[in-house]
Amino acid sequence: MFASMETISVLDDTEQLANMLKDSDVFHDYLTCKERMAKDAQSQALIHNFLKTKEKYDEVQRFGRYHPDYKSVIQEMMEVKRNLDLNETVAAYKEAEEKVQDLLNSISVQIARAVSESIMVPTGDPFFDKQCAGGCSTGGSCGCH
Repeated sequence: MFASMETISVLDDTEQLANMLKDSDVFHDYLTCKERMAKDAQSQALIHNFLKTKEKYDEVQRFGRYHPDYKSVIQEMMEVKRNLDLNETVAAYKEAEEKVQDLLNSISVQIARAVSESIMVPTGDPFFDKQCAGGCSTGGSCGCH
């Protein structure tokens, strides 16, 4: 019974943390950018075009350079992706999304380190990830521990 009460307490604290995140300025900025992008006709057209082109790109990738349309589809994909990335609304959304991800990564790292320094947290960010990813069998001989 004691372990289940601890579990309930941890889950309550987790819910509190999630609510704090939802109330943060970073998250509100993200929601604003997401809503703005959803309402922006130009952004939606670029996203739709990107998804259509990605289908062609995925088909071409199955056969690689042997596909007859390989070069033209690769070129088209790069152009469509560039146009999408240069759109102000999409760029603002991606930046806001990245800030939320950075916040979540830093929280994950802080929680893991509070429990134990040896806990690995894969954040996808070399700033937060440890130098050693366990390839040394975590014996410590490489100096990662």
